[in-house]
Amino acid sequence: MITGELKNKIDSLWGIFWTGGLTNPLDVIEQMTYLMFIHDLDATDLRHQKEALMLGLDSKSMFDGEVTINDRVVSKQDLKWSRLGDMEPRQMYDTMANAVFPFIKGLDDGNDSAYSTYMQDAIFKIPTPLMLDKIMTAMNGIYELMEEDKSGDTRGDVYEYLLSKIATAGVNGQFRTPRHIIKMMVELMDPRPDDTICDPAAGTSGFLVEAAEYLKNVKKEDVLFDPENRKHYMNDMFTGFDMDRTMLRIGAMNMMTHGIEHPNIEYRDSLTDQNPDRDKYSLILANPPFKGSLDYDSVSDDLRDIVNTKKPKTELLFLELFLKMLKKGGRTACIVPDGVLFGSSKAHKAIRKELIENNKLQAVISMPSGVFKPYAGVSTAVLVFNKTGYGGTDKVWFYDMKNDGFSLDDKRSKIEANDIPDIVERFRNLDKEVDRKRTDQSFLVDKEEIVKNDYDLSINKYKEIEYEKVEYEPTSVILGKINDLQTEIEAGLKELEKMLKEQEPGDE
Repeated sequence: MITGELKNKIDSLWGIFWTGGLTNPLDVIEQMTYLMFIHDLDATDLRHQKEALMLGLDSKSMFDGEVTINDRVVSKQDLKWSRLGDMEPRQMYDTMANAVFPFIKGLDDGNDSAYSTYMQDAIFKIPTPLMLDKIMTAMNGIYELMEEDKSGDTRGDVYEYLLSKIATAGVNGQFRTPRHIIKMMVELMDPRPDDTICDPAAGTSGFLVEAAEYLKNVKKEDVLFDPENRKHYMNDMFTGFDMDRTMLRIGAMNMMTHGIEHPNIEYRDSLTDQNPDRDKYSLILANPPFKGSLDYDSVSDDLRDIVNTKKPKTELLFLELFLKMLKKGGRTACIVPDGVLFGSSKAHKAIRKELIENNKLQAVISMPSGVFKPYAGVSTAVLVFNKTGYGGTDKVWFYDMKNDGFSLDDKRSKIEANDIPDIVERFRNLDKEVDRKRTDQSFLVDKEEIVKNDYDLSINKYKEIEYEKVEYEPTSVILGKINDLQTEIEAGLKELEKMLKEQEPGDE
C-alpha cells in the first residue's frame, strides 16, 4: 500500500503531467513506466556489474561504447539516467527524445521478442524540456523514498497505485496480486532450475518476476553457474500472456530490469484459439481475472470438455486451461474466488471433480476477504494441484488463513499477526499434519469425505468449531446483584434531587 509522503509525491508527480497537458491516465502511466524503466536500466546495470564481480562472472555493461541513433553517434554513457540529471533541461530533453527513447526501443538488438514487439509503438509524449526536468526531479525524490522503504515490494505498490487511478481499473478483475501473496505461492511451489513457468494472465508479470527472484536467491548456483540452466533461465523459462498492451510493455520491462534478458511476454487471449499451448509447462502461477461470463463462441473448443455451459465462468475456464497447458506431473498454484469452492452449478462441480478424480488436488488455502482491499473485497482461496491425468488425490490439505501480516481494512497497515510463514512450513511438511484436528487452523480431509459432499471444497464444510463452556452464576445471585444495583441507582437519584432543591433560589 502507498501511504504518507510517498503517496503525496506520486500525486504531485501526477499533477505535473496533468498541468502539462497529459490528462489521459493511461498516457500518464505509460510515460511514467518508460521513465521508470530508463531509471532502472541504469540502477540494474550497476547492480549486475557488482554481482558479476562478486561471482567472478564475465559481464559487460549495456552502457559501454557508442551507439548510432538516427545517423548520430552517441556515447552510451550519456544515455544513463544518472548522466541525464546533470544536463541542462534542453539538452536533457533532446537526449531523452532523440537518443534514449530510440535506444530502449532497440535494446533487443532487433530480435523478434515480446519486448521489441511491444516497444515499437511506444511514443515519447512529454511536450517540453521544463516539464521533463520537473518530472525527473520528482521521480528522483520518489526513488529516494522507495530506497528507504525496505519493508516490501514498494515498486509493485507504486504500479498498483498508478493503476488505481485509471477509471476502468478492476472492471475486468485486473487487480494486482499483493506481493506477499505472490511470494507465498512461489515458496509453496519451490520452482526448480529446469521448470518452464507460465502465467496466462500475467499483467505486470509479478508472479514471473517473483519466481525468477526466488530461483536467483535460493538456487543461485544451480541457476547461474550451470551454462544450460542459465541459458534456459534467460530465454525459455518464463512465459506470460495478457490482452492489455500497456501491461505487456510494463511486464516485459519489469522482467528485463530483474535480469531476464529475453522474456516471453505475449499478446494473447488465453481462453481462445489464440493460445495453442498444450502439455507444455511444468509450473503455472496465476491470479486469473474473475469477470463473470464469456461469449461461448469465443472460447477455445477444447476448453468445453469439462466446463460445458453456454455461459462459462472465466475462473472455471482458467482452471481447465491450466490443466490443458501443464505437462504430466506439472503443478499449479492459483487464486480463485470462493464461489469456485462451493458453487452448485454443473460446471462448478465438474471442474472440482476433474481436479480431485483425474488429477491430484493438494491444498485449499482460504484467504480472508481483506487481502485485495482497498480495490476489492472478494473472498478468495489458493488452490494447489498437480496434473496427473489418472488421479492421485488421497487427502486434501485445508488451511484457514486469518491474517496475512496486514490489517484487513482499506488501510492495510502492517501488523504482527501473519499466518504465511506457518502456511509455507506446514505445506512443506504435510506428513506432520496427519494428526491435526478439525478444530485446528489446518487439517487434512480424506478424498472420500469430499466426494460424499459433492466435491465441496469450502473449509467451513469440514472445519469444526470448538465451543468453550462458559460458567454463569446462579440466577438468584444475578437477580440479587440487579436488585443491589437498582437500590444504588434509587439512592443516587434521591441524593441528586436533594442537591437540586438546596440550590433553588429562595422567595423574595
